[in-house]
Amino acid sequence: MTTTDTGIETTATPGRPSGGGSNGSAGGADLGLIHEVADRLIGAMTSVIEGKADVVRTTVTVLFAGGHLLIEDVPGVGKTMLAKTLARSIDATVRRIQFTPDLLPSDVTGVSIFNQDARRFEFRPGAIFANVVVGDEINRASPKTQSALLESMEERQVTVDGTTYTLQTPFIVMATQNPIEMEGTYPLPEAQRDRFMARISMGYPAPRAELDLLETHGSSSPLDALTPVTDAETINRVVQSVSHVHASPAVRQYIVDLVTRSRSTTALRLGASPRAALHLLRASRAYAALEGRDHVIPDDVQVLAGPVLAHRLMPSSETQLARRTTAEVVSDLLRQVPVPPAAR
Repeated sequence: MTTTDTGIETTATPGRPSGGGSNGSAGGADLGLIHEVADRLIGAMTSVIEGKADVVRTTVTVLFAGGHLLIEDVPGVGKTMLAKTLARSIDATVRRIQFTPDLLPSDVTGVSIFNQDARRFEFRPGAIFANVVVGDEINRASPKTQSALLESMEERQVTVDGTTYTLQTPFIVMATQNPIEMEGTYPLPEAQRDRFMARISMGYPAPRAELDLLETHGSSSPLDALTPVTDAETINRVVQSVSHVHASPAVRQYIVDLVTRSRSTTALRLGASPRAALHLLRASRAYAALEGRDHVIPDDVQVLAGPVLAHRLMPSSETQLARRTTAEVVSDLLRQVPVPPAAR
């Protein structure tokens, strides 16, 4: 592993192709493959991240849904460790970016450099050219650098000097930020937050889990002994297979009703976007597959509504004065919107 002067850490050669995977089963989701890969990933990650089974499961759900993950919590609870653990569990290209105020957009996307010998410009890929990109303290970078991620996160491509470069698949950005320590930070704009499929918080461990943490992490880090349990090609197959999980018209209408209600409630200044509805559907398909089902039920949508929707919403002045969070508003929406029958 090497580190550049700009704080970029790399564990693989930039731009190395990950290899193509199959398109999954043509007739439906390959639940056997999904369960096998999920069990290996969750087992490997829980050996490092103790007492946070729900957090690990949500992380794997976002990976299988082909999304990006924002991890927001106070310092020292294991945000970066969670991202590193997922990256270490997959045999794929991995890069870590330490976001700082002096980080440039070209450090993220890449830059064209003139080759004197060849008498032409050559593209040097930036840190975004990897399967798993770990962005540490993303809100410490300037808005100009943060915006360099927009195209790559949504379209899986980078445009530099008029030339478009396709990113390798699978591709996931796992970014961390501290909500408390705001000095010298640049809050993520709405357009940037909307690119993340889900936001999770680690939370403090339970006393028993913290005692186990002292026992296992006190002398050495379990992350050092962690070896890959799957590879990029297999993850590609899983993502493709998850897209075949069935979502009935009633479930899709339920998702639309939720996001529509968020746009009309007086508790919010900004409701959920159409991209939020799409992300909620994709995440629900992945969660259903992890539960062993080839179809989505309303319970899947309800479990993921908070992590997928809350970080995209802007509370009204009244909601802020009442010290209510957007997660609490999402809970209200779930109570207000009628739940459809779980028919397929």
